[in-house]
Amino acid sequence: MQYFDLKASALIRTGDDSGPVRRAAGGGRHRLHGDHVHSREDPRGEPHGGHQDGRVSLPCVLFAAAPSDLRLRGGTNAEMAPQIDYTAMVFKPIAEKFGFTFSCDIKMRGYYPKGGGEVVVRVPPVKQLTPVTLTERGAVTKISGRAFVAGALPFKVAKEMAAAAVRCLRKEFRDLYLNVQPVQEPRDRAFGNGSGIIIVAETSTGCLLAGSALGKRGVSADKVGIDAAEMLLANLRQGGAVDEYLQDQLIIFMALANGVSRIKTGPVTLHTQTAIHFAEQLAKAKFTVKKSEEEGDASRDAYIIECQGIAMTNPHL
Repeated sequence: MQYFDLKASALIRTGDDSGPVRRAAGGGRHRLHGDHVHSREDPRGEPHGGHQDGRVSLPCVLFAAAPSDLRLRGGTNAEMAPQIDYTAMVFKPIAEKFGFTFSCDIKMRGYYPKGGGEVVVRVPPVKQLTPVTLTERGAVTKISGRAFVAGALPFKVAKEMAAAAVRCLRKEFRDLYLNVQPVQEPRDRAFGNGSGIIIVAETSTGCLLAGSALGKRGVSADKVGIDAAEMLLANLRQGGAVDEYLQDQLIIFMALANGVSRIKTGPVTLHTQTAIHFAEQLAKAKFTVKKSEEEGDASRDAYIIECQGIAMTNPHL
């Protein structure tokens, strides 16, 4: 087992002790001892999305010689990044369609501005990634989610966020099963005060699309819940099989897979355009992005992203 201790910036080692050392992201000061990365920075981690490093590191450790542990520190539910719940509820099940698995153990939740969260991700290596086709969204079959409060915030805030989100969604889905649970995070599993909500729609073809929002000072709980619901509805109206936050996160796996992958998206985000550019430059994968010509998409801003993967093979397996 390899162990990596990552923050908002970290070096990771892949494979055995002779394997390459790669920079995951950012520019913090870290030192490497064997297979363990240590940081001399504040051990509470960065307030903004420390778990983002897990997704940066994942393509590397998938091709390592042995299973890897990534210990990620920082904000788990913070601005400027998808919440850790998005990773667990949306990214994980869709990414695993490429033929790999990983576990995501939330040890401690952390919120802006203090950070302090900790997540352990365990990743077994794979020989190759299989291509995916995510172009048929299907019908929405259920919508579920969680509205949370932590620290000194009262539980009624979570209830109000959940109720407002359900009221907004019910206007579009009169007969659909909706289950948004209010949650009080245990005090021994959350660092600082925070609140927010994530709502996930599941479809008949196994697609997952989400909307989320975080509580802020001066913003009512009702508005936070409605913002999350409206984000989900906007993603659904665009007609894609993946939402705006997932599309760019799948690009690297499409590039490394053994075969042709295709995903249907809404408007192609700048993050996705950037991910495609670097995947083509670094991995030499070939991407095409075309307006969807499927029936019903004429009035939608929907696209098909296709990639001929490079069939990356793990030399250790």
